[in-house]
Amino acid sequence: MIRKLEVKVDLPQYVVATDVAFAQMDAWYGHTRRDLKLDLIYPEDMTGKKYPCIVWICGGAWLTMDKSAHLFYLSQLARAGFAVASVEYRTSNEAVFPAQLQDVKAAIRYLRAHAERYRIDPDRVGVMGESAGGYLSAMAALVDDPVYDVGDYTDFDSSVQAACPWYPPTDPEGFTRVSPEEAAGAPESLLLGKNIARHKEDAIRISPLSYVTKEAPPFLIIHGTQDRTVPFAQGKVLYERLQEKGCDAALLELTGAEHADIRFFQQEVWDEIISFFREKLS
Repeated sequence: MIRKLEVKVDLPQYVVATDVAFAQMDAWYGHTRRDLKLDLIYPEDMTGKKYPCIVWICGGAWLTMDKSAHLFYLSQLARAGFAVASVEYRTSNEAVFPAQLQDVKAAIRYLRAHAERYRIDPDRVGVMGESAGGYLSAMAALVDDPVYDVGDYTDFDSSVQAACPWYPPTDPEGFTRVSPEEAAGAPESLLLGKNIARHKEDAIRISPLSYVTKEAPPFLIIHGTQDRTVPFAQGKVLYERLQEKGCDAALLELTGAEHADIRFFQQEVWDEIISFFREKLS
């Protein structure tokens, strides 16, 4: 039997590019170099249309990360009309702050430099991440200082137009209220490269709260009310600081949710995220 089907083209084709090298960094005590990579899902259609881009940053206490872990869920954002890039950054055993923020900004500059290749609208870039990645997404949105733009493509902008941090650690100063012995092994101390209980000014310096201004882009903060790893108060204080400055900010409380809870991966939460980025990156 022969059947004919006249197909109406309503949707783009989606392309997945993995392990795209966006920067090179020193490795092995400065003796070698290694690539930093990103995974990218982007739409292609016959019109050459450009799409807003969302940069995803994985969590892991700045000690470990896997840029490919959430590609299935990120594909939902692609099918909703976005290019999506999941980016790698150096962990705290490789380099201390600000290396992680520099890496994220390098990825954003790379994506803008190759916007034509990947069908990206360079004027519409958002950032989203979980936990340590939520922290970095907040910092990428709030910190506007050329000292953090190092490496290649520095002629391109590393700013973003919207941010959606999930359960972000925002107040490292809170760890200064415990003893130096308790703080010594904290992820924040390893990120800073110093015991934050003994270096309070430096702890404040790496907090997103220190960089909130009225020029901040729109924020959607998502946090579980029962988070015992990064307490709900950490997300709330960022929301409150943004509100104080008159910024466009919303806080989505997930009732009963723990850190990295399965509730974050339910469709109604992703519908909220899609709605936020559609509005703010329109």
